[in-house]
Amino acid sequence: MNRQMKRQQDRAERQQKRSGGERTATPAAGARAAAVREKRKRTSARQFLREVRLELKKVDWPSREELVSYTVVVLVTVVVMTTLVFGLDYVFTKIIFNVLN
Repeated sequence: MNRQMKRQQDRAERQQKRSGGERTATPAAGARAAAVREKRKRTSARQFLREVRLELKKVDWPSREELVSYTVVVLVTVVVMTTLVFGLDYVFTKIIFNVLN
């Protein structure tokens, strides 16, 4: 049972206590009922893709200049970090070999 279903079950139990109604016989019955309600809320694949498309239209995409500058920053950072790790590995390897020999 996931968190959302537990919350729904707790809410339903609190409402039943307030209204004076009887509790469900088992917690699993409430979970199953919540799962059925959740399944009914699902949309079709077509509706999902339509909503995704609408959300992607709202995204503030970077311009070509921004994209190029971000790409250059990432590539330079990768080269610098790779060189740093290689240099440290080389130095530590030389130190270890000199200590062991």
